[in-house]
Amino acid sequence: MMAAGGFDRAGERRRDEAWVSARLRDAHSRFAPVWEHRNLFVAGESRAAWLPAEEAAPLVKAAGYAVLLGVSDEATWFSVPVAEDPGIGEWGDLRQHGLLMTPLEAGLLAFARGMNHWHARHGFCGVCGAATEVREAGHLRACPACDALHFPRTDPAVIMRVQHGERCLLGRQAAWQPGVYSVLAGFVEPGESLEDAVAREVMEESGVAVANVRYHSSQPWPFPASLMIGFTAEAISEEIRLEDEMEEVRWFTRDEVHQGVADGTFRFPSTFSISHRLLTDWLDARG
Repeated sequence: MMAAGGFDRAGERRRDEAWVSARLRDAHSRFAPVWEHRNLFVAGESRAAWLPAEEAAPLVKAAGYAVLLGVSDEATWFSVPVAEDPGIGEWGDLRQHGLLMTPLEAGLLAFARGMNHWHARHGFCGVCGAATEVREAGHLRACPACDALHFPRTDPAVIMRVQHGERCLLGRQAAWQPGVYSVLAGFVEPGESLEDAVAREVMEESGVAVANVRYHSSQPWPFPASLMIGFTAEAISEEIRLEDEMEEVRWFTRDEVHQGVADGTFRFPSTFSISHRLLTDWLDARG
């Protein structure tokens, strides 16, 4: 799920201006436009609408840069920000299309979306306020005034399945669609280990204390710029104390989930998300 494999991010090539310049004009290169955090798709399909270099050239010129995503076989992949809809395709949300795409395409579009978000928020130096310059094929913004260097960053977030015997702790927020429940999640704070973040977030959202925190899996989540790091944990207390963040938190058995799905009172989180995988693994007793 958006964890792209099958291509080389070509980190060692980002400083090679001659190589990058040649690839920007190469007939085998392909460009993924990003507009208002949406990707360009083939009309009516869940396939990326990659533009060849000739078609992308005006967009790159208008933006002033393109971001090198990587190389695969003979192709070099770029993304380019678009300030306004040029009327060249159908724009869509990656969350709606991702599961129907190849892992390579979904991963490349997630990369493009995340980089676009970062560039949109770092046009000016956070140290002195001067306009920054794009360097290293879109992977660095440098300040010419104070020499500060700004690199892309990802916000780590923990997402955890908490169990107590045969029951699983699930919650929902008021803004979600009726019946949707998910495992708990939250952002990691500065100076905090991932395990400590799991315990803190579960306590803050439910009042339940946990132990035996174990890594499960991870998922890049460019909505807008997170890495979801999945864990399992065992509850050492059962009493739930709700805070304002959650509308409801409760313990579920597998039978209660299956019955809720059958009668329409329980809905899974998006199949695109790691929360779905954490929940279905528990239902299927896969760990």
